[in-house]
Amino acid sequence: MERTDHRDKAILLMSFRAQLKAIHRWALQPPADLSRIRHPVLEANGESDRMVPSENTLDLASRLPRGELVPLYPDAGHGGIFQFHDAFVARALAFLAARPDA
Repeated sequence: MERTDHRDKAILLMSFRAQLKAIHRWALQPPADLSRIRHPVLEANGESDRMVPSENTLDLASRLPRGELVPLYPDAGHGGIFQFHDAFVARALAFLAARPDA
């Protein structure tokens, strides 16, 4: 009986403020040079993640030379990989199977 919409509980205001503070501190740093990371990376996120903004996932995917982005999960937040576990597990297993040395 999985939920099909409104899948995430509302974030607590205290948690949201703490996360925003951490993101703000992180955002003040110059972007890291990710071009040196040569290991394959699978990036996944929900389309409305408030804890780790979805835009950050898209940015990460664009800057990793061997990154592979899973399309953002619709109507999903921070727990998108759990809400779409069947699709994510299949994608993750295929990603790992294609890289036996990873």
